[in-house]
Amino acid sequence: MSQYKNLKEECYEANMQLPGLGLVVYTFGNVSAVDRAHSVFAIKPSGVPYEILKPADIVIVNFENEIIEGSMRPSSDTKTHAFLYKHWESIGGIAHTHATYSVAWAQAQRDIPVYGTTHADHLTEDIPCAPPMKDELIKGDYEHMTGQQIMDCFKAKKIDHREVEMVLIGNHGPFTWGKTAEKAVYNSKVLETIAEMALLTEQVNPQSPRLKESLIQKHYQRKHGKDAYYGQS
Repeated sequence: MSQYKNLKEECYEANMQLPGLGLVVYTFGNVSAVDRAHSVFAIKPSGVPYEILKPADIVIVNFENEIIEGSMRPSSDTKTHAFLYKHWESIGGIAHTHATYSVAWAQAQRDIPVYGTTHADHLTEDIPCAPPMKDELIKGDYEHMTGQQIMDCFKAKKIDHREVEMVLIGNHGPFTWGKTAEKAVYNSKVLETIAEMALLTEQVNPQSPRLKESLIQKHYQRKHGKDAYYGQS
């Protein structure tokens, strides 16, 4: 029996949520789950349809992108996941999709503004969009540099990745993360919902104002602040 059986199961279950939540079509997208104690992570194999994916198919990779266990080639985005795990030690899972509305904003190369309380329930910041990668980096170690692209975006915008667990890559699509693979998938669905709402908001009124700061703080703090009162204790 594999010593990574539980990690593979966690990764498999998270990946299987993607089609169920309408976040992927065909083989697009992937989720990974990390094991910090062994400096490895589990990730979906490349190009395998979700309807035939099995826990045993999940590939175990270390932070140097070496396959530790598995007979299949890991996701083409593996180096991006490895980069983020290596540099952001607080995260336990990463998800990447090509969900329609999230990708639309990424292709428009725009941050998603805070227009309403649904956004503020999860974030006090705009959802950042990293600029498209420079040509010389595209020609190099592309997937590795995608991780660098994400980190550089957060540094440039002075955003804490522990507070904002999602990003858009210009002309590409969304990456999300969290303390677990399940939370990373949750954040992907939240991002897609906010992206759809923001697009519709601008269609209804292209001059829509941002949500005022008092409401942003109220909705975020009641869910995440030290005196939060949303949900059950």
